Amino acid sequence: MRWLCILFPQLALDAVLRSRDDPTAPLALLSGPPQRRVLQAVNESARAQGLRSGQSLTQARTLLESFDTVEHDPAQTEYWQQFLASWAYGFSGHVSLDFPRTLLLEVASSLRLFGPWPELEQRLRAELQALGFQHRLVLAPNPLAARVLANVADGLAVDELALPAELQRLPVARSGLPGELIESLQRMGLRRLQQVLELPRDGLAKRFPPQLLAHLDQLQGHHPLALSCYQPPDHFRQRIEFNFDVESNTSLLFPLRRLIGDLATFLAGRDCGVQRFVLQLEHRRQPASEVSVGLLGAERDGERLFELARGRLERLELAAPVQALTLLAEDLPRFVPAAAELFSNRPQQSQNWLQVCERLRARLGDKVVQPLAAVDEHRPERSWLAQERGDAAARPAGPRPGWLLAEPVLLNDLFPRVLAGPERIESGWWDGDDVRRDYYLIETRDGRRAWAFHAAGHPGPFWVHGWFA
Repeated sequence: MRWLCILFPQLALDAVLRSRDDPTAPLALLSGPPQRRVLQAVNESARAQGLRSGQSLTQARTLLESFDTVEHDPAQTEYWQQFLASWAYGFSGHVSLDFPRTLLLEVASSLRLFGPWPELEQRLRAELQALGFQHRLVLAPNPLAARVLANVADGLAVDELALPAELQRLPVARSGLPGELIESLQRMGLRRLQQVLELPRDGLAKRFPPQLLAHLDQLQGHHPLALSCYQPPDHFRQRIEFNFDVESNTSLLFPLRRLIGDLATFLAGRDCGVQRFVLQLEHRRQPASEVSVGLLGAERDGERLFELARGRLERLELAAPVQALTLLAEDLPRFVPAAAELFSNRPQQSQNWLQVCERLRARLGDKVVQPLAAVDEHRPERSWLAQERGDAAARPAGPRPGWLLAEPVLLNDLFPRVLAGPERIESGWWDGDDVRRDYYLIETRDGRRAWAFHAAGHPGPFWVHGWFA
């Protein structure tokens, strides 16, 4: 087995920075009681100006007069670890969240799918960088060794043969043991894990709790470490709270793009698509506004989802300044990528018909552009229905025009050419709207193809009921 450890050294800080317009401005996360506010974490620009984790807020103000502060929220840190687990689920079916700020992935089978370790490592780093999270990656034969080695290394990949040497070089203080055991070992003059491993097991068993030997055995792979297995949720919900009132739709586009990007990442990890999601715009002292985005089919391309959401958001007139934006997606059906030909001659910038319809719906509204669904009815006038989703329909076996006229019109052509037919339609005697017609596919003298009929059993002038493209 091969276990990959992804350690996020500043997960809470990265989660805040990725939602800010200017992540380079000095920023500090605060924690502690109101009487003693302490800097939990600081970004690079704040660190460059003398701020450090653990400083009191008063001391930090004496060093740097102006910098942004955000309250540290452990629940948000937990949320982002869950989000990253959903992303990692796209690379491995066994993802563990048992260690804080850490993902453990079993990737032995993933290496066969995504390529050798250098290729997979490069892809993981690129995606994590795009998501905005700093990280360390370590590959090892067992999960505990991968997690412990991530304390002192980044980009390390070891197998069973190289693992003992890497463990022996490990400082006791970074071995993952509890603090009291580390203190006891250091009081004995043991600084490296090699010194501990060279001691007789009987002596260690007498002087230390069983926890020490169990940890050493799991670290060397002698005993397995039981890990829980992450299961992705069946919905997506993410909220961005602003530290100021947003009064224009344009200012909402940056956080919207971030939300849509995270939704696309979640969908890719879960291997599904989204067919409907809702944007909730929270206001002060009044109910939230909602923007519903529905698609004709499941989709998970981030750019396409953003363009659809953007079209609807730009048409919205804000009822009041916005304080927070939430994206909620509960309709997550199976996603089937569109089949493409190997040598496609479609122009690069062209779009398929479904994409054009969705763009029109986003611009003009759902009620203006609606798909047609077939209805189980022989009479042409009643055989279709406009509805929000076009996922119905068994169509009749005979030819049907793309443009069905609201009322049949007399054909102004004395000698049309009959291409197919007749197809008799006789129905409706039970509801007083009896129809008895013989339908034909005809071609007029100017080359147009029509769906025309005359009364059943009584040849006469043709009445055009629809046109073919």
